[in-house]
Amino acid sequence: MASSSILVLMLSMLVVASAGNFYQDFDITWGDGRAKILNNGQLLTLSLDKASGSGFQSRNEYLFGKIDMQLKLVPGNSAGTVTSYYLSSQGSAHDEIDFEFLGNLSGDPYILHTNVFSQGKGNREQQFYLWFDPTADFHTYSILWNPQLIIFSVDGTPIREFKNLESRGVAYPKNQPMRIYSSLWNADDWATRGGLVKTDWSQAPFTASYRNFNANACVWSSGSSSCSKNSSSTTSNAWLYQELDSSGQEKLKWVQKNYMIYNYCTDTKRFPQGLPPECTATNNS
Repeated sequence: MASSSILVLMLSMLVVASAGNFYQDFDITWGDGRAKILNNGQLLTLSLDKASGSGFQSRNEYLFGKIDMQLKLVPGNSAGTVTSYYLSSQGSAHDEIDFEFLGNLSGDPYILHTNVFSQGKGNREQQFYLWFDPTADFHTYSILWNPQLIIFSVDGTPIREFKNLESRGVAYPKNQPMRIYSSLWNADDWATRGGLVKTDWSQAPFTASYRNFNANACVWSSGSSSCSKNSSSTTSNAWLYQELDSSGQEKLKWVQKNYMIYNYCTDTKRFPQGLPPECTATNNS
């Protein structure tokens, strides 16, 4: 018993030691030098110019986790640009949990776009304005993903909850391990006012910054999960069973009342045959 406790302690120390080091946790995957890891692995920047954007991905795959990342978004006239930060598996029937930040003209608010894919099916968009300027400083964007639900949070405030409603025939991402991905790219065919506002390349290069990555998560490796053993007995894995308490529910309602600007669950024109089943289960109201 003592040796297993020491092992758990050592593992938790290893997690803390590796948290936030981009050299250890991520690979730059594209961009021909436009993505940079700086400050001894404590800072990562992505850049976009007319020739190319850039991106990175996590070395680890995860099957459930509490993922935190601090981002500072492209300042000034960022119209046409998209900064994406998401979890995804591979293949046509992939699962995915998305944050996308849609750039805008100087002085206009960023749009935070969220989506959940399960078994290759998405179309579950919710969009929000933020209650601060996301370009002025770093803010924490979090995904809590456990067998019961997915919670999107900003600076610890929940903005969206997607529950496991397999009992109602709604596929839920729970079997496919996912990596963390992020990219900064040009999407001026749709990103800003439906593509009406194009990217102003005289403002390039556009740069987004990342720091303080932390994954309290189940690492998937060689067909097994790091949480398979003793996961229920360690307080560090409390997130595996976490749900929104009454305070969290109140914060969620506050955000959705004051800052939500699109909700697929109220878009009856888009779903004339009837809203998706999760929408009628007070899951996304």
